[in-house]
Amino acid sequence: MIIIKSKREVELIREASRINALALEEIRPYIVPGVTTKELNDRIDAIVRREGGIPAELGYYDYPGSVCASVNEVILHGIPSKKKVLRDGDIITLDLVTRKNGYCGDSARTYEVGICGERQKRMIAIAEECFYNALALVKPGNRIGDISHAIEATAKAHGCSVVHDYTGHGIGTEMHEDPYIACYGVPGTGPVLREGMTICIEPMILEGKSAVRVLPDGWTVVSKDGKLTAHYENTVVVTSDGCEILTKL
Repeated sequence: MIIIKSKREVELIREASRINALALEEIRPYIVPGVTTKELNDRIDAIVRREGGIPAELGYYDYPGSVCASVNEVILHGIPSKKKVLRDGDIITLDLVTRKNGYCGDSARTYEVGICGERQKRMIAIAEECFYNALALVKPGNRIGDISHAIEATAKAHGCSVVHDYTGHGIGTEMHEDPYIACYGVPGTGPVLREGMTICIEPMILEGKSAVRVLPDGWTVVSKDGKLTAHYENTVVVTSDGCEILTKL
């Protein structure tokens, strides 16, 4: 069931989203060669709590981190670790969900570590382009399939593929709500967008083929061919004449 949010609920989601965006911005200077993903996790946890929020991923189905920290071929759910040290030329996705006053905000960014080559920079840029091409279609009367198709078409135009096993989603009092928003789809299909819907659009793209596998830890999702991945996500509210990104400062 898709829940249409009241203006009050949108403001509560906006506040959770503000904290989310702030944490992912404040962490940037610390994403350097030699830092561990556990150190980044702990800094993000501290920022979220300083602002009165709770890292919603911590303990979610027993997930052990406050943020998902996914490096290079890891597309989703990388577990922060003292053993995972970032190196020059890596790219890392930080995917964070913040809860405050019972409502959630969710966003993800892929960052360069140190000096990156054009290959790494290109993946980050494509993921962001996929998001904004999809965002351009978010307005009342359009459909979820329009968003999904835009993500897939953009990725394919750059010779990339999209993940098929994981999706974007609605958001509110729950981290994941209806509707689910795949990274591939057919225009003109799926639920109709309505004012007051709050959704997370999250292109998850792969440099190579779309096949992924889950590592034995039960969480970490990697590209099966070992090639690079990138992820860009924002929480968005559908307005009367378009939409607004809530997870941007």
